[in-house]
Amino acid sequence: MPPAQRHPTMADVAKRAGVSVSTVSRTLRGLPTVSPDARRRVEEAARELSFVISRQASGLVTGKTGAVAVLVPTLKSWFVGAALSGLGAGLRGTGLDLLVYSVSDMADRAAFFDRLPARRNADALLVVSFDLTADESARLDGLGMPIVYVSQQAPGRASVYVDDVMGARHGVRHLINLGHRRIGYVHAARGPSGFSFSSQRRFLGYREALAEAGVEVDRRLVVDVAASGRRGAEEAVGGLLGLREPPTAIFAEIDQVAIEVMGVLRGAGLDVPGRMSVLGFDDHEMAEWMQLSTVAQPAEDIGRTAGELARSLIDDPDADPALHRVLPTRLIPRASTAPLGTTAPLGTSSPLPAPDAPDGTARTRD
Repeated sequence: MPPAQRHPTMADVAKRAGVSVSTVSRTLRGLPTVSPDARRRVEEAARELSFVISRQASGLVTGKTGAVAVLVPTLKSWFVGAALSGLGAGLRGTGLDLLVYSVSDMADRAAFFDRLPARRNADALLVVSFDLTADESARLDGLGMPIVYVSQQAPGRASVYVDDVMGARHGVRHLINLGHRRIGYVHAARGPSGFSFSSQRRFLGYREALAEAGVEVDRRLVVDVAASGRRGAEEAVGGLLGLREPPTAIFAEIDQVAIEVMGVLRGAGLDVPGRMSVLGFDDHEMAEWMQLSTVAQPAEDIGRTAGELARSLIDDPDADPALHRVLPTRLIPRASTAPLGTTAPLGTSSPLPAPDAPDGTARTRD
């Protein structure tokens, strides 16, 4: 069996080109401090030897790894997936690799912040939809690399996010303009990161839109989904429908919950939107198919913009580390919202009948 072929080294290139190893390194990294003649000889020697400078070898000289790390709470989230897709597309062709650290439970989280693998493996870290403790924030600040917070505004740090408050206000205004005044709000279940930034901001937008319309917030109309999935949505919707005066519209803080809410309502025989309008936030990939009215956030653009911001901070160490980018949201009205009192179309469930009068005679709703 023939011996394994030895890969050429920078020393081999330097010997063939008649220059020093440092000149080979500077040439192959594209630095300008090399004469045209020496550059030509190095490039010719590298081609003849089929030599490619390794990322590790380059990093020894530049101190750069050529990679961007991303910390996410899960890989199952639609938003995280879309943001990573945009980030990957933005980094393609830049020479930067993408490393993803998914912290799916408290053990993974403790291990990540104990070892901080990004310190050795990346030139910048993006933190996506992740609530950090003060100690965790301090640990990341001590990495000595650019940190970009994604889908949240971190004071004094680079951030890329949408204006959740204004987006929610636009969504609730849409429901108010349709005549709704009793508008339920459904909080999504918290994930392993405990992320609450968007939830708090969207709830603030909900309250501001109601106040703007002169409607007092009824805390009985605000419910939490205790656990993800259908059962959590059933319990939340059940709490709203059990009220003496249930809402006529529901605003769910994310589309995934809104879609589950629609399923629960229709499963209970209540027409959407004839009996209950439903609005979400995100423009999840299923939202159009389900004809869900929603406040759309550009998830892929958020990821792409975060990558661009990270690159700029890597390339310019003197850049302002507190740069932030705010992307717009858009209201997309679809078939899940309708004017208050809209009669359910033929072939769909009818509104709930009115309760009988005390004397036993049937009542009809106006």
